[in-house]
Amino acid sequence: MESLEAELERARGLAVDEIADAIEEIGFECTRCGACCTREADDPHTATVFPDEVRALESEDRPWNDVARPMPYGLEDGEGQTFEWALQTDGCGDCVFYEESEGVGACSVHPDRPLICRTYPFSVALAGTTQPMGEAVDEKGIVRAHECEGLGREISRGDAEELAQALKERAVRELEEAIGVRENYRPVEEETVVYDSEGPKRVDGSEIDDTNSRS
Repeated sequence: MESLEAELERARGLAVDEIADAIEEIGFECTRCGACCTREADDPHTATVFPDEVRALESEDRPWNDVARPMPYGLEDGEGQTFEWALQTDGCGDCVFYEESEGVGACSVHPDRPLICRTYPFSVALAGTTQPMGEAVDEKGIVRAHECEGLGREISRGDAEELAQALKERAVRELEEAIGVRENYRPVEEETVVYDSEGPKRVDGSEIDDTNSRS
């Protein structure tokens, strides 16, 4: 298996035009159905978000843990250790930023939405990158498409290129994050810890200082 550093170099060298070609061939238009923003069956919505993306969505009235929560995988009853942040959910398990009016979905932070949201339903087939919402249903070269009712619809070249650029950026960021998690990992004793690229954090996003770590 290639090292994360080698995969990162591959991601940085991806040709946006080739990614756009694949997206055009698959086809996509968002129907605003809301399926990618809401819970699936019994599983709450989980969308990976980078630490700097959380900060971009923070405000005086919206602290870190109103924006993001520890990715639930690896946790038991909300406690344990995990290595990613997920967008926060509401009481129904939907993304906290999702709004719906007369059956049409909308993102309340659309201009600042994370890369995982900007690029859905696509991902890049590199080791260390994320496949959202399960396995791919279509694949063209290195580009994977995941279940979405908007697939197969005509997309303009401009929109395909914009999506391709964001998809490349996301692949690079995911690999940089994975390398950062590895390099900044240090075990701490807390009930719940998120080990991200900046080091161990509590659920409110505060960094855990070794001298202040509590069991």
